Amino acid sequence: MAEKVSPTRLQLLAIKTQIALAQQGRDLLKEKHKAMMQELMGAAAVLIEKGEALERSAAVARRALALADAFDGDQAVNSASFAARGEASIAIDRGHVMGVPVPKFEHKNFSRSLVARGYSLIGTSARIDDVARRFEEELNVVVEVAEREATLRRLAAEIQRTSRRVNALEQVTLPRLLAQSRLIGMILEEREREDLFRLKRVKQKIYQRK
Repeated sequence: MAEKVSPTRLQLLAIKTQIALAQQGRDLLKEKHKAMMQELMGAAAVLIEKGEALERSAAVARRALALADAFDGDQAVNSASFAARGEASIAIDRGHVMGVPVPKFEHKNFSRSLVARGYSLIGTSARIDDVARRFEEELNVVVEVAEREATLRRLAAEIQRTSRRVNALEQVTLPRLLAQSRLIGMILEEREREDLFRLKRVKQKIYQRK
């Protein structure tokens, strides 16, 4: 159903004001979109670096585990792993990137001292200690990667929302307002011509009577 428009000069002024605001909003959203895209590319680059660091850390940890299995045996490694105690507590706070809320993971360094790990130091070798240290280092990197991935997802989602808003303004709101403005302008021009024509006829009648 077509939207009813009151063809008055006041309504035309109101629509022109809406057009100006819509154009301003569109331009601001485009600037925001561009800035967020730059931020997204930077975050993606950091995530790639962190991902590569995680792969290296995981490879080192797996090699340490393989060496411990080979020299100390599965039983010794499993015994130490079962005896190890501790928890990986992570507090999730909220930060902002370009006004977009993103999660911030707060945690203590997961790397621990030999005593803090909980297994018997007498019954384990330096290789098993190295396994524990390497996997603790890997866990630190895992948390960093998870935080970066969450930030990247939030930025990507906000970029999509901003794109939809820009498209709505450019493809729906502005064309509708511009069409209304043109329609009212045409109606007012036609009224002016009719008023001018009637005025001329009145003048002619007055002249004829004289």
